[in-house]
Amino acid sequence: MTSRRAGTQSGRAYVLRRPKTATLNMAEHLQQLFANARGALRPILPKRLRGLPVVPVVRLAGIIGFSTPLKPGLTLTTVARALERAFTMRTAKAVALLINSPGGSPVQSHLVYRRIRQLAAESARPVIAFAEDVAASGGYMIACAADEIFCDPSSIVGSIGVVGGSFGFPKLMDKLGVERRLYTSGEHKAMLDPFLPENPQDVDRLKALQRDIHEEFIELVKRSRGARLKGPEKTLFSGEYWTGGKAIELGLADGIGDLRATLRARFGDDVITPLVAPARGWFGRVQPSVAPSDITGLPRAADFAEEIISALEARALWARYGL
Repeated sequence: MTSRRAGTQSGRAYVLRRPKTATLNMAEHLQQLFANARGALRPILPKRLRGLPVVPVVRLAGIIGFSTPLKPGLTLTTVARALERAFTMRTAKAVALLINSPGGSPVQSHLVYRRIRQLAAESARPVIAFAEDVAASGGYMIACAADEIFCDPSSIVGSIGVVGGSFGFPKLMDKLGVERRLYTSGEHKAMLDPFLPENPQDVDRLKALQRDIHEEFIELVKRSRGARLKGPEKTLFSGEYWTGGKAIELGLADGIGDLRATLRARFGDDVITPLVAPARGWFGRVQPSVAPSDITGLPRAADFAEEIISALEARALWARYGL
């Protein structure tokens, strides 16, 4: 860049030019001033403004799709906003998923998996999953959305399968003298009704559905883990689950490590790991909530009874993994 000033001398026009070196020296001087100011202010600035590496953390915990009146389950609806905030954080070097789930709804598991992969592709950021107590069944499906999976030696990992269960009460109803009256339109509308005797054909239909879901789960794991899978398919996809060390041997996980130590080793001791959590409302309830309430917005008294029953069912699911 040159600076010109026109004038005349002895009838001839002349132009004064500022040397380029002077302009460059001025720019360098300003840059140095800004750098000095930034260095002086750094100690009092929030960590996220100091230019330090950032890896936002999204915690995905609980039974997937399993809702109680006061605590909606882990679904795409409850985690979508937190995931979007984490992946759109401008200075993020990666996104970490902290997973502690025994599974649940295959549909919600797949929806969360797909959303994570979509956001990862859009932001071009790597995803690192950390299994806590359990990343099993649907919890493992979500972990497969990560580029790498780390776990504790005692973590429960795997359970690549499909399970369903119910109760039957026809004999109890006979003893009590209770008559079941059921009216349907559709030959199989009352399939597997717990108050009717079990129909072998209905069981076969249910197992066929489970096989279809299982095959989709297997293909997802194969796509996600690829050549890292090392064990025989009959073992890997039997529904069995393993501790962290064995999961690594089978290629279901990549290494032993906790979130803090692993991210520090990869991004430096100054890495910032903000927890990106969903918004919460009354009683710490995740929003948006699907729980019914009265006009005051508070849970109804009947919700507490349902909460107790739901908690027992959730306890039974966690107990499958010895927890």
